[in-house]
Amino acid sequence: MLKKLKFYFIGLVPGLLIVFFVLNQKGASCSYFPNDRVIAETLTKDFSYSDQFKKEMETNKISEKFLKDDIISKGKIDFDKSNAQKKPCPEYILNYPKDNPTYEIHYSKCKEKAEFIGLKKLK
Repeated sequence: MLKKLKFYFIGLVPGLLIVFFVLNQKGASCSYFPNDRVIAETLTKDFSYSDQFKKEMETNKISEKFLKDDIISKGKIDFDKSNAQKKPCPEYILNYPKDNPTYEIHYSKCKEKAEFIGLKKLK
């Protein structure tokens, strides 16, 4: 029995290391929390902006790169205010940063695109 366990671990440990390094190089993530799933799905969509959202971005000097790389990627979805069950396009409220939010973004996530509707500066 001890011999079988020894062979098992001899295969398991290198196998786990190989899988870890291969997935890590490809940028794969294994987060199954609702907030992370919604944000990851949002970032794969084509972005479209309402006229009001564009004006608010200009007023607050927010670039599209900052929006994607920081605000959305590091934001937190407020599921209490969001309408995640709305058909065909769920609507979400995203707060950035997670603690003491400065911005609140209202957007809908459809099958092909994410449409950003409103941007509010909270402070």
